[in-house]
Amino acid sequence: MRTVVVTDPPRADIGDAATLGGFGVATVHEAVGRTGYLGPEFRPAWAGAQIGGTAVTVLCWPGDNLMIHVAVEQCRPGDVLVVATNSPSTDGMFGELFATSLQQRGVRGAVLACGVRDVAALREMQFPVWSRAVSAQGTVKATAGAVNVPIVLGGQVVHPGDVLLGDDDGVTVVSRGEVARALRAAQARVEKEEVSRAAFAAGELGLDRYGLRARLPEFGLEYVSYEQYVKDGDGA
Repeated sequence: MRTVVVTDPPRADIGDAATLGGFGVATVHEAVGRTGYLGPEFRPAWAGAQIGGTAVTVLCWPGDNLMIHVAVEQCRPGDVLVVATNSPSTDGMFGELFATSLQQRGVRGAVLACGVRDVAALREMQFPVWSRAVSAQGTVKATAGAVNVPIVLGGQVVHPGDVLLGDDDGVTVVSRGEVARALRAAQARVEKEEVSRAAFAAGELGLDRYGLRARLPEFGLEYVSYEQYVKDGDGA
């Protein structure tokens, strides 16, 4: 690992990041082709948070949060702090004091491939954090890592300046160069779902709206009465 702090990397537009965040993780993830999702391990520290911001990436040693202290200085309004460790760790490497410092700098939240603590205080502060664990286990500040270099979380590569989206459904990443396409695709998906929502509210079934009924025989599915089902010996 090269121990380096890369200063002032290019970032996606923070307004575009906020707009993507408003669409929600599931909508954007589906709209861009089911890519970027960090997986079900990354859960919010408290329910109801929803953000979109630009990534400041941090690579730490497990159980060592020195580089988070270093990274805070590199954060701007609209950023999201994104922390990975170079081997698995669930230690509580982030808590209330970090959140206080980041909130003062206009940071929108944090995403951690490790643990978070001080959850009650984070909820009271309304500072959004997504992590792989909640843990009171403390850390040291002993080994240098890196800031604003590519990192991997949940099998997804996150570059500094990419857009991170978080809500109750988890976290997804949109690369900086794909933001414009993601905005168009997410808007189109929302409009399509609004039409479908109205149809379902009026009583239409998904089987018919999505043309699935005519395809059911292709799946080998058959409809039988309960009487016939029992008579065939399948209901025993």
